[in-house]
Amino acid sequence: MEERNCPMCSQRKKERSPEEYKKLINRLSRIEGQIRGIRSMVENGAYCPDILVQSAAANAALNAFNKELLASHLRSCVANDIREGHDEVIDELVVTLQKLMK
Repeated sequence: MEERNCPMCSQRKKERSPEEYKKLINRLSRIEGQIRGIRSMVENGAYCPDILVQSAAANAALNAFNKELLASHLRSCVANDIREGHDEVIDELVVTLQKLMK
């Protein structure tokens, strides 16, 4: 779970373990399937409350993904940066949390 800088894109990158990568991709694939299902419901004229229920389920799944990714970020990137004296990571975390809570 090493973090490195990308000189080509000037953004930070994170190396994830194969297990973490697979877990995140699987979650995203399920969410993608839910979104495709919602689109199909709209295209087929499904009843609005039925679509809303499925949309809420997809939203909950995306929130669960965000929680998992945030927990991983805190345990690895944030903790490592603080240990290395990079306290600016706290400001970055605050901005990230503010965006998540909109």
